[in-house]
Amino acid sequence: MDPSSPILILDSGLGGLSVLREIRALMAHAPVVYAADYAALPYGEKTEEEIAARVPALLGRMVERYRPRLVVIACNTASTIALAAVRSALDLPIVGTVPAIKPAAALTKSGSIGLLGTAATIRQAYVDNLEAEYGNGHRLIRHAAPALVAAAETKLRGGRPSDAVYAEAVAGLRSQPGGGDIDTVVLACTHFPLVEDELRAAFGGEVAFVHGGEGIARRVAHLTQGQEFARSQPDFAVVTGEPDGLAALPAALAPYGLERIDHF
Repeated sequence: MDPSSPILILDSGLGGLSVLREIRALMAHAPVVYAADYAALPYGEKTEEEIAARVPALLGRMVERYRPRLVVIACNTASTIALAAVRSALDLPIVGTVPAIKPAAALTKSGSIGLLGTAATIRQAYVDNLEAEYGNGHRLIRHAAPALVAAAETKLRGGRPSDAVYAEAVAGLRSQPGGGDIDTVVLACTHFPLVEDELRAAFGGEVAFVHGGEGIARRVAHLTQGQEFARSQPDFAVVTGEPDGLAALPAALAPYGLERIDHF
């Protein structure tokens, strides 16, 4: 394998940076191409059919161009819908992102777990199956909070979203039966860890937040163990479409070691 072969990370926007952050912590030496599919942002508001058609086709073209050693689908929605199809279509390791229900079930003391995700993620049978297999009989309370995606995008571009966005997400969980007992919250969208501090303030009290970034990084490290890494160029991002606030993107990406933006 070419030592400069990168890890390709795909999300619909900047949410996958929360996963890249964890991969950097374990594998700072690994070359990365970060792909933001802004032409289809947000994935969570698309139909299952749209995601199932778009993600495998897009990744197929990106794999052909960038020749990665491994692909990370850094999006819960895309993973819960299209992960199996991508693995069938591409002959290289594919790491998905799924709601961290198992660690949340091990962590909760009250037995009430909140799950914040996109509308597409929270309705998936995949999530039902995770709850049945790993929920340990605890109550899982789901709420779709698509406004948090836009909040994270705004924050990373230097803006300040309204506090009402976070209060609304909290109320969506707390107002449901058993919601007052929630002590653990699964952040089932990779955008959401980027606004974890704001969510923590809105929840108040002692609430633990769980997401899959660290587990994904460990999986990537395991699958690439023993491989040689060498950068032939600085890491970079590629975007589809014409994202709003394009001029602010370089400053948002630079702290994650992404030194330029290409269009795909």
